[in-house]
Amino acid sequence: MSRGLRNNNPGNIRRGGGHFKGERSPSLDPAFKQFETIEWGYRAMFVLLDNYRRRHNLQSIREMIRRWAPPVENETERYIRFVARAASLDPDQAIDTRNRRVMVPIVAAMSRIENGVPARLSEVEGGWQLFLKDKKGCP
Repeated sequence: MSRGLRNNNPGNIRRGGGHFKGERSPSLDPAFKQFETIEWGYRAMFVLLDNYRRRHNLQSIREMIRRWAPPVENETERYIRFVARAASLDPDQAIDTRNRRVMVPIVAAMSRIENGVPARLSEVEGGWQLFLKDKKGCP
């Protein structure tokens, strides 16, 4: 099982920054956040991507993935192509981070890249439902 899945952190969100709902504190992993359940981990991914759009004006998969997985650490262009193809979207088109039909496939594809195995859609959907409970997208 991948580190991200062991940590209930399918996006491999690094420690630091704010505290998310459902986050274990303190994290026992020296580098990555841990969440109470995988659904809380998926919720954190939806929150961060929504924050990228609202706070940083990142509008496309390309812009968001470049921030999420910078080239100094990742094969960012391959990551972008995979997520765009899996979500059936142009990597440069503006996306609505509050649209389930857009975001669930994006986050599922990101989880696949981060963990090497397909995401369970029921778990991604569970994270979406947690995200919807707090439409403001606050951590």
